[in-house]
Amino acid sequence: MAITAGMVKELRAKTGAGMMDCKKALTETDGDMDQAVDYLREKGISKAAKKADRVAAEGLSSVLIEGNKAVILEINAETDFVAKNENFQNLVKDVASYLLTEEPADVDTALASTFKEGVTLQDYLNDQIAKIGEKISLRRFEIVKKSDNDSFGSYLHMGGRIGVLTLLEGTTDDQAAKDVAMHIAAINPSYTSRDQVPQEEADREREVLKQQALNEGKPENIVEKMVEGRINKYFEQICLLDQEFVKDPDQKVGKYVKSFGAEVKGFVRYEVGEGMEKREDNFAEEVMSQVKK
Repeated sequence: MAITAGMVKELRAKTGAGMMDCKKALTETDGDMDQAVDYLREKGISKAAKKADRVAAEGLSSVLIEGNKAVILEINAETDFVAKNENFQNLVKDVASYLLTEEPADVDTALASTFKEGVTLQDYLNDQIAKIGEKISLRRFEIVKKSDNDSFGSYLHMGGRIGVLTLLEGTTDDQAAKDVAMHIAAINPSYTSRDQVPQEEADREREVLKQQALNEGKPENIVEKMVEGRINKYFEQICLLDQEFVKDPDQKVGKYVKSFGAEVKGFVRYEVGEGMEKREDNFAEEVMSQVKK
């Protein structure tokens, strides 16, 4: 039976599922609307769609390293309660392994790709949504590669509330790379080095510092020198290599890394839910509402 756009639209209105899922359901059921609704419910897609507009700003970040490849990812859920669930934690591990093996270009590509046995990653997540009862989403990931002469460092804070992946070039000392990852988790630098700071940002900070000095009544002939001193302090706050190393404040991170004959090639730091709207639900009220159903 030919599946028309009108049929897809009708099924979408009934279930809230995506257009492609609706078309697939109608195709699988030879255009029978009721069977198609049941098909989507059985797959968990209808239930998942109803949760699509809910805020999922909790969850976990994770790092998986295999040989010369590593992936860092963040998967979100709606509550911290679910994030601590063993099934959710296993889900994160399974997705990390998939991403590292398949190396999709971006989140959209990953979700549309075959996860296992003809099921896309999005289908798999929809199935988990139906089982767990909360919106679950793959927010972001990054795959990093290294040579045999480099080292990865990873660190998860609070079981994955913060995740860090570092790459040190020129050393195979994994502990050194992990130490740097721990520092990044704690201090949260914005850049690796000063030359990565956009000129516009540096100029704006210099102007602010200049006006501060002038407002303090400092003579103009010494303001420029004061600004340079203060801008150095600013770089120490935002640039990894200029920061005091958390495990040894008597030396900078840059000096610590150089003691291994290495350089920081890069780092990725994910803090779960950063930049996202948080749910303000009262957990006790949420539990009571479920009990009353």
